[in-house]
Amino acid sequence: MIKVLIVDDDPMVAEFNRRYVELVEGFKIEAIVHSANEALEILNKVDVDLILLDIFMPGMNGLDLLIQLRQVGKGVDVIVITAACDRHSIKKALQFGAVDYIIKPFEFERLNSALLAYKGLANLMEDQDRLSQVELDQCVLYKEQPLSMQLPKGIDRNTLNVTWEQIKELDRSLFSTEEMAKYIGISRVSMRKYLEFLRQIGSLKLELIYGTVGRPVYKYRCVNSVNNHIKRYL
Repeated sequence: MIKVLIVDDDPMVAEFNRRYVELVEGFKIEAIVHSANEALEILNKVDVDLILLDIFMPGMNGLDLLIQLRQVGKGVDVIVITAACDRHSIKKALQFGAVDYIIKPFEFERLNSALLAYKGLANLMEDQDRLSQVELDQCVLYKEQPLSMQLPKGIDRNTLNVTWEQIKELDRSLFSTEEMAKYIGISRVSMRKYLEFLRQIGSLKLELIYGTVGRPVYKYRCVNSVNNHIKRYL
């Protein structure tokens, strides 16, 4: 599990970032703070893998915090999320090791892509002592390529497309794995793989439904039938 620290002086933006991160499997919010000094206090107490860092903050700004972290030898990874779009800020952030730079306002699709790319590289680094050029290029240099090239094993693009079209027709109505399997004409076990994939990329959410009789059941609901990031997979 990748442990994340959110550093943003705007509580509303920090909350949006928290919700976005929690839509992506494999990440855990360790803490949310609203200043660089609070971030330093957390980092002295807790091990964190990734910081989502704003630049414009009262007191010490995000760039100064990033520089200080590198000066004291902290290798925590940083994705900058900021309204600062000037050349100096971008260049300085990259010089001091930011793994990505996202300019506000942004859509979930952009952060989702950044987190998936980061998770892919983190998993690759953890599993292998040596990397091939192809593996490194896929994680570092070619992140802008369509994610349709990166469908998980066992997920067929045509079946995914048919499933997504059926989900859109339901117009945010709740449905179970078994119900969707009957619509598409595949096994319940296979259907679960597709629905879980859609949930992991933030297109579906899973809800626990309590009926009047019997055990509660889990059902899926479409988060946004017109979102664009699913198109990269189709």
